[in-house]
Amino acid sequence: METLTVRRIIAAPITDVFDWCATTTNYTRSPWVLRARLARPGAEAPYGVGAVRLHTWLIGWFRERITVYNRPHGFDYTVERSIPSARHELGRMTFSEVPGGTLVEWTTTFQVPLPFGAVLTRVFAKPVIAHVFGRILDAGDAALTDNRRGRVRS
Repeated sequence: METLTVRRIIAAPITDVFDWCATTTNYTRSPWVLRARLARPGAEAPYGVGAVRLHTWLIGWFRERITVYNRPHGFDYTVERSIPSARHELGRMTFSEVPGGTLVEWTTTFQVPLPFGAVLTRVFAKPVIAHVFGRILDAGDAALTDNRRGRVRS
């Protein structure tokens, strides 16, 4: 299993950053995410505990379930199914107020279940997923900071 964490400071209030990142449909602002939708709302909030999110990325399809929801400090999820298949033990996004904005830490633990899966995970999948997570956070940064500057979002 490999653990990957991508960190980014976004110059926006913690609640705005949390809400943007929790709302899966925002991920399509990244060129790596083709489709994202909420398949089942959560118990206490649309993207709260029990919510099911479906993502189609250039690298695959993922069905995720929210397992922990602590607005605005973080949420955990698990990938229930994916194509290509992957073992997944942890998905977590945490949010902390820092000088200049909000620190986002996006962590996942996973492995490709194929012969030589550990090597494929470390050499290929880990850097690609890090890039995709980074591009999604770039999109969030652009959406939230452009909005604060009074620019119209496209």
